[in-house]
This record gives sequence, C-alpha cells and structure tokens, in this order.
Amino acid sequence: MKFSIIALFFMSLNAMSQPRPRAEFAQQLYQQHDAHREASIQVRRFKHADIQPLIQRLHGQNGFTVTQLGKSIQGREIKLVSVGTGPVPVLLWSQMHGDEATATMAILDIFRFLNQDHSLGTEKREILSKLTLHFIPMLNPDGAEVWTRRNALGIDMNRDAAKLQSPESRILKQVRDSLQPQVGFNLHDQRIHYTAGNSAKPATISFLAPAYDREKSINPVRSRAMKLIAAMSADIAPFIPGGIAKYDDEHEPRAFGDNIQKWGTSTILIESGGYPNDPEKQYIRKINFVAMLSSFLAIARAEESQYNEAQYWAIPENRTLLRPLVLRNVEFKKANKTSLIDIAWDRREKTTEDLRHFYYQSQIDDLGDLNTLHGYTEVDCQGLEVKTGHIYPKYIKLLAQIKELDFKQMLEQGYTAIHYIGNEPLSKEPSPNFPLNILTGPDQRSNQIKIEHNPDLIFRKNGKFVMAVINGFVYQADLPWLGNPVVY
Repeated sequence: MKFSIIALFFMSLNAMSQPRPRAEFAQQLYQQHDAHREASIQVRRFKHADIQPLIQRLHGQNGFTVTQLGKSIQGREIKLVSVGTGPVPVLLWSQMHGDEATATMAILDIFRFLNQDHSLGTEKREILSKLTLHFIPMLNPDGAEVWTRRNALGIDMNRDAAKLQSPESRILKQVRDSLQPQVGFNLHDQRIHYTAGNSAKPATISFLAPAYDREKSINPVRSRAMKLIAAMSADIAPFIPGGIAKYDDEHEPRAFGDNIQKWGTSTILIESGGYPNDPEKQYIRKINFVAMLSSFLAIARAEESQYNEAQYWAIPENRTLLRPLVLRNVEFKKANKTSLIDIAWDRREKTTEDLRHFYYQSQIDDLGDLNTLHGYTEVDCQGLEVKTGHIYPKYIKLLAQIKELDFKQMLEQGYTAIHYIGNEPLSKEPSPNFPLNILTGPDQRSNQIKIEHNPDLIFRKNGKFVMAVINGFVYQADLPWLGNPVVY
C-alpha cells in the first residue's frame, strides 16, 4: 500500500513536469501575462532612460548577459540581451522605428518570464536549453526619445540595409553577421486602419515572411519563416479571432527584413496594429508576448515542420478599410438638395509637450458612399437632423469657470466650443473630461462637413438632442465621454 502511494506521487510529479502541447502553453501564457508584465512601463512613449535600468539589471541573473553593441547618433547605448544555452541562435530587434514600441514592451515582459520561477518552468527550460535568444530592444533610441519613426539623421533605418549609412544600421548588420541566427524577428507597429482582409476586423497582428528578391522566390530559409508564421497564427488566433493578417510581400531591396532573409536567417516580420479600446496597445503587448514565446517553443521543438506554406498563404492580406469613426446615412444638405451620405473620421496622434502621452486631432477622411469602409465606432444617423455646432456666446475669463459649465446642457443647446480669454495658462493638451472645444483666439475651426475638416456636429430627433460629434468622437448623453476636445 505504501509503495502504491509513493509510486502514485512520483507518477503525478512526473506528469506535472511533462511538457505541455504548444497550444496549451500559449493559453497559459495568455492567462499568466499579468504576473510577468513589466509594471513600470504603462504607455508607449517610454524613453531609453526608462528601460536601461531594466535591461542592465539582468546581467548575470539566471544566465542573462548584457553587451553594449555601440551607440546611437546622439550617444545612447544600444545593448544586446542574451539568454539560453541552446545550439539554435534566434535574434529579435525592436523599435527600429522609434515610434513603434509595442514589441519592446512585450520583450520586457519576456525578460521577466525568462528570469522568474513559475508554473511554466518546464517549457522555459526547454526553450533555454535548445535556443540561445538574443534581443536588441530599442534599436533607434534617438527616434524613441522624440517619438518619431526616423533616427537622428532623419534616416528610415528600414531602408538602410544596403548602404548602412547609420551607426544603428551597422550595429544590426554586425550582430546578424556575428551571431548567424537561424531565425530573426523584425518587430514593428502598423497603423490602426488595417483590417484582416475585407472584414471589419482590425489587423491586430500582421505577419510577413519577407521576400528576398523581386521574383518573391521561396527557398528553405523563407519557407521556414512561413511555416513558423503559420504556427504562431494558430497559437494566437483564439485571443484575436479574425484579427490576424499578412503584410504585403512586395520586395524592398533596402529593407532589413528582406536582406536578412537573403543573408540566410529565416525572418519573421510582426506588425502590431489596432485593437478596440486599446490606445496604448497594452492588449496587443500581451498578444506579442504570447506570440513570441510560443514561437520559441515551436522552434525549440522544430514544430514548424508540422505546418505548410499553404497555411501561410491562407492568412488574409492587410487592407486599409478601418477608420476610427464612421457615421452612416447622414442627411447632408447643400444647394437646397438633401443626400444621405456616410462620413469617416480619421484621428492623428499629437504628442504632448512632455513627449510621453498623446491626444487626438481628428478630421474627415472621406465622405459619400463608404460601404467598403468599416469603423471602430459606427453610428446609423438615419432619421436624425444634423447641424454644425456653435460657440458659446459668453467669454470665459477664469479656468475655474470652465469647470463650472454644464456641458451636457450646452451640447443640448447646440454649443460645441467655448471662448477662453483669461490670463491663466491653458495647457495645449486638452482635458479628456471636458467634451467642448476651447478657442483661445479667433475661430480657426474648419467647421464644415468637408474632407480634411473637423466639424462639430449636433444630432437631434424631433428636436431632442441625441448625440454630438466633437473632434471625431461621439458624445451621447447616456454613455460616458471617451474622447478629447481640441484647444484652438
């Protein structure tokens, strides 16, 4: 009897240590992400100085090494983080474009996962025993500092793989050549306007196995990348159903992805797109975390061989069919004629003065028959009367007076902007809790229903206020305000 109990105990212990199927591993990663999330990074516009201590403290911990590769144009250190003892080298680089930070956040989370003890230790050890992982987080720290795509020379580094005119580009080439990684991950962000094919689903993650020549040939190196993408897509599909797309594979001879594929590293492009109500891409950060770690396990187990190129080609292509707001069936009156039109708004991110946050400035992107477009938010306006908003007739002299205004009542009366003439400093960044636009000088609003204009609109039914559109955001009396106004 005693033997049986002991045997059962060891059988149970052995079962617990058995490696999970990769799909189960991905599910566990998804569920446990919060435990590994680097909590000090909450927004996308973090800086080089924010992540350097997080990177440097890894050196010497649990097999991590941190190596300085060189410096950016403005003298910021670019570092390589390596971990693992396996024979298969894998290279990942993020923020080649300074304003594309989602994957960098996920990499910081991956560092925590690989540096901690947890219930997924069996898979972690399997990855680290079969792979050696090399990360270059924030390849373009100067661009990240001011939240711009290009580096301090004004060069797009993803068009610098041929001539290597930037020091950061030379660093990436030297690392690739010295490590000879079998697999490389080129990590980017794409616009939130992309859909997965012709659907209304945002392309939350888009993949690409870049073409290494103009003929878009497929050799074993590129084929492996395609199969790994098929595996990754299967792993993350449950968390973003219908939200996976394939990036355009037109060959770009100056691009790093295309060239690294040509140089013999199976290269996977990951583009982080949009997801509803995720302006700081924190959910997409989580999906990146799952996708990359599950791919490491696939590489460690050579499970890409279970997939084929046809599964890669079956992924729908990116389409730019999404807009932040689409109004349907708006009664548009001009020259004594009334038409029912659709109106689509786009939003541009405006970085705040501290370079760490942003607000939106919107404009009409298109109007007319927009049945081929989709909106993150869509409203059917049929049967509603629409008028452009007016400026509140009383001038505001004190900031405290703004807080006392009953903006719900003002919107019901058709007022969508106020005039502030006080001497107290007013931040250029608008308060998100106040839905009326603020004018600090002459009226410079483009308040017409016209492309590239940003009209304030009031909608009524039978004379009763229904909703307003302020700076491309919808305000409805029975719903919370989720936008921001503009300070003119």
